[in-house]
Amino acid sequence: MRASTLSAALVLAASSAHALNITITQKGVPFVSSPTNPPPFAASQCDKIVEKFNTLGRSTVWNLVQKTPFQGELGEPEGMVRIGEDRYFVSAGEYTSKTVSYNGTIINGTDRTAGSGFAHLVVFDNKGGRIADATLTAPGDLEYHNGGIDYDGEYIWATLAQYRPNTTAHFVRINPRTLEPTTFLRAADHHGGVVHDTKTDRLYTLNWGARNASTWQLNSKMFTQPPTGFTKPLNVVRNPSYYADYQDCKFLGHPKAYNGRGMMICSGVTTNIFNSTIGGIALVDEETMVPVAEVPITMKSDLGTLVTMNPFDVDVVNDRLRVYFLPDQHNSTLYVYEALPNSPYEY
Repeated sequence: MRASTLSAALVLAASSAHALNITITQKGVPFVSSPTNPPPFAASQCDKIVEKFNTLGRSTVWNLVQKTPFQGELGEPEGMVRIGEDRYFVSAGEYTSKTVSYNGTIINGTDRTAGSGFAHLVVFDNKGGRIADATLTAPGDLEYHNGGIDYDGEYIWATLAQYRPNTTAHFVRINPRTLEPTTFLRAADHHGGVVHDTKTDRLYTLNWGARNASTWQLNSKMFTQPPTGFTKPLNVVRNPSYYADYQDCKFLGHPKAYNGRGMMICSGVTTNIFNSTIGGIALVDEETMVPVAEVPITMKSDLGTLVTMNPFDVDVVNDRLRVYFLPDQHNSTLYVYEALPNSPYEY
């Protein structure tokens, strides 16, 4: 996926140095098409999404309303946000050497070698055309794995971690108009999915397999000086649900239906359950990680991948819940489904 000739190469000195290489595919096309940043789809329709979600069940019929191939090699897509009606920002991993298991032995707290690769943020238009590809990490960086991402109406939030459990990560805030990342925090664990609660100005991040969730309080100083050492989270809670390992989450808001508690909506999979893989979407309490509502998802891509594998976003269109998936590695296709009305809680 890494281009041999890069159309732009910038070394950034924000909170910490980043090697930002940008390959422009559509010259003169802005990364964000509107003059002002549009609001995030999930958070701007919080109560409506919760209302629609709570009518879902195992009997829900999901109608495929759009299937769009995304241009070019994408490696492993990890997270996705829609910014406006015509832009998709995808976090993706390019792996140049695989991690290798220590065969049951734990060395320096982890179970495998570091491997190598690059973290990417790739921008597509609504027809699947590639606009730009930003490489966010430099050759040799250990923290090259980017996970699920969130967009709050101003910035894209992401974590760049070692591609193995119980290691390290750094958190970045990315300007969607320039793709410029700012590192503001380092953490002593692998972190994947991230959401930004704009009401409390807190981040919630998920570690390897989404087994733990950490809470981080943001402050303005984080974005004006380089992080020194590892920051300790305000709180760490264990995920009480083993139904799905969340891959990508979005900040939903503080819905009335749940008495104003902070909620995120998450998509994910669990493997090796009776030799099968199970997919699902859940409304999850930020503070406790308790899923307050969840629904199984069984649709698969044309390549046989459960659609809840990795990138996900959500919207309400024409009074119907609409969900966006990008499950396949390398040759990726966007699948957009609508939940058709049915009898609530049928089974």
